[in-house]
Amino acid sequence: MKKSQWILGLVALAALIALFLWGRARIHFSFHVFGAQVALADWRKIAVAVACIYAGYVFRSARWSLLIRHNKKVGLFSLLGTQVIGFTAVALIGRVADPVRPYLVAKKTGLPLGTQIAVYIVERLFDFGSMALIICSVILLAPTGQVPHPEILRKAGYGGLAITLLGGLFLLFLRLTGGVAASLLERVFGIASRKLGAAVGNKVRAFRTGLDTMRSFSDFAIASGVSLSMWMVIALAYLEVMRAFTASPQLAGTTLVNCILLLAISGGVSVLQLPVLGWFSQIAFVAAALSKFFHAEPEAATACAATMLLATFLSIIPVGLIWARFEHVNLRKLAMESEHAEEELVAGRAADQEAASESAT
Repeated sequence: MKKSQWILGLVALAALIALFLWGRARIHFSFHVFGAQVALADWRKIAVAVACIYAGYVFRSARWSLLIRHNKKVGLFSLLGTQVIGFTAVALIGRVADPVRPYLVAKKTGLPLGTQIAVYIVERLFDFGSMALIICSVILLAPTGQVPHPEILRKAGYGGLAITLLGGLFLLFLRLTGGVAASLLERVFGIASRKLGAAVGNKVRAFRTGLDTMRSFSDFAIASGVSLSMWMVIALAYLEVMRAFTASPQLAGTTLVNCILLLAISGGVSVLQLPVLGWFSQIAFVAAALSKFFHAEPEAATACAATMLLATFLSIIPVGLIWARFEHVNLRKLAMESEHAEEELVAGRAADQEAASESAT
């Protein structure tokens, strides 16, 4: 793990300890009640939630296959293993393992890693856009007064749409301008360093190749439909977990609108997912949200937050470990390889560009 990641981990640990000490002095927490909340939960609903999350990985496999079909045709579900193993690595190692999925897809399909990193970014933009669209739809369609803290949902929805729009416009710019943008950025950064300029230019060119994901409106519509379907299934998983806690009236009677608010909060917290430590920070933040926004008792909120993490994020770990075993891969080694491959992709191309420039002169 890099030094910056250790620093981030220590900061998160300090914040978590401070939150624990603050809550301990102000909130009465009974572990007996916490255990009762878990024991009385409807585990059939939690099982449905896990099934929904597993279905989400199937959607992800199909979406990635659709995004690369113009470069290479693969089966809709042939990339399921890359998604399962990749998210297992993120759950165990943290966000530093995000490059595992494009790295595995590149190895499986034989496509260049740079193109799959671009596909990963496009995929993330579809995620942002889908969630933002769902949030905005909830705000517009929900009856007046039934949206809890609409200002939070409004900011989350509009912020997600803004990120998606800006990111989409930037990628469209790179896609249409081709090598012009790469050459321009190469010259701009080359003022400081020729090697840096070459690195930036080559990375942009690799990205442009990977952005050949949608050539028509039908391509966009299909990818959007898959993304929206996936996030609606994930939202259903969150709803089922909340309603599973039958001993808490605030949670058992929750609505889809409440669920979307929690999904937005949980998604924001998970962006800075750290190995193991991130599990506890996510439980703490989601439990705090359940207590503050939905007025759930601390014990019920904590039990729900922990179960939600287990069902929606950690439940893939057993399957991922088994799948990795069959694929003969070590997750930690795979995470390091994918990170190094991404660094070498830039460094290697920059060196080639510099050598070509020197030989030309």
